[in-house]
Amino acid sequence: MGDPGQPPSPRSPYGSPPTLSTLTLLLLLCGHAHSQCKILRCNAEYVSSTLSLRRGGSPGALRGGGGRAGGVGSSGLCRALRSYALCTRRTARTCRGDLAFHSAVHGIEDLMIQHNCSRSGSGPARSSGPPAPDPCDYEGRFSRLHGRPPGFLHCASFGDPHVRSFHHHFHTCRVQGAWPLLDNDFLFVQATSSPVAWGANATTTRKLTIIFKNMQECIDQKVYQAEVDNLPAAFEDGSINGGDRPGGSSLSIQTADPGSHVQIQAAYIGTTIIIRQTAGQLSFSIKVAEEVARAFSAEQDLQLCVGGCPPSQRLSRSERNRRGAITIDTARQLCKEGLPVEDAYFHSCVFDVLISGDPNFTVAAQTALEDARAFLPDLEKLHLFPSDAGVPLASAAFPAPFLSGLFVLWLCIQ
Repeated sequence: MGDPGQPPSPRSPYGSPPTLSTLTLLLLLCGHAHSQCKILRCNAEYVSSTLSLRRGGSPGALRGGGGRAGGVGSSGLCRALRSYALCTRRTARTCRGDLAFHSAVHGIEDLMIQHNCSRSGSGPARSSGPPAPDPCDYEGRFSRLHGRPPGFLHCASFGDPHVRSFHHHFHTCRVQGAWPLLDNDFLFVQATSSPVAWGANATTTRKLTIIFKNMQECIDQKVYQAEVDNLPAAFEDGSINGGDRPGGSSLSIQTADPGSHVQIQAAYIGTTIIIRQTAGQLSFSIKVAEEVARAFSAEQDLQLCVGGCPPSQRLSRSERNRRGAITIDTARQLCKEGLPVEDAYFHSCVFDVLISGDPNFTVAAQTALEDARAFLPDLEKLHLFPSDAGVPLASAAFPAPFLSGLFVLWLCIQ
């Protein structure tokens, strides 16, 4: 309820909010939209078909152990899993946004691998058949399951700092202290920033902390921490891989240029991370599978790679245009040498050189662009220009009525 003493809210620049009739129609459609995803029916059918295994069959068959390969319990489980997989494929189109659906798909795949189930037939695959897909090879397993390669997202943080979100929005941020770049079920990345100069609003990243979370048979939890003038070539425990588990090699560290360039490959989640040091600051760049990047809950909503910088932490145009010891013409000339196209990377470079007064800051934007091109070969097709610091990410991408309608649909599927 609104407070009678408060002035009315300003009208959205995208038009009037959705009418009552529009929202009513959306609510009427909720039941239909929700009913299209049949994953709960698939789950129920699977549970029903495995009741006999739970009662009298192999007690370990449904828990990933104890079942005798080729036995009655194992054969029954394989048949149930194939039926379960078929049911999920039939409802895949309408369940793409359902977390229960994605959990079921992964669970089926893991159980079929554990029990050596064939994709067709009545029981476990013969030992002479093709090897089961490596559960710690994300791209291979995804391609086999979906018949296509996975999609990938890119995020970067560099310079003073500039954040390129997964949605290709650029923000120049004033963030000080520790802020999460990523916080999902598989990865946590935190950047710690401090002012680029005394009294300046602009900051630079001085420390990066990356946590690769514990994952089944693939890796132990690993922590990587980098600071300015200290880019280690190993995780905090001194290891250079994911540990002693069967898939430990699916996480590895390589040093292309010791002390200034580290690359971490996490094949088990389809992720590559590059950390660089240039001009007394750290740069972060990541290519990550879409499914991994979106695996987070409502409580993990503050992620600079997902939503960009919060509006209160974005530098205004007036702040971005302040001049320092180097003139804007000189800054533009310096940046033009390595960044001939005046896109977001070029403007980020000009800002960094102006604010810091250090020509070496041109390297931060140049290497960030190189990493983006390596991660996203079709980068040239994107029109990359700095986002308006005064427009929140969501409203810049979608009109208000559309967002309100999405919110109503979200409510009805909870």
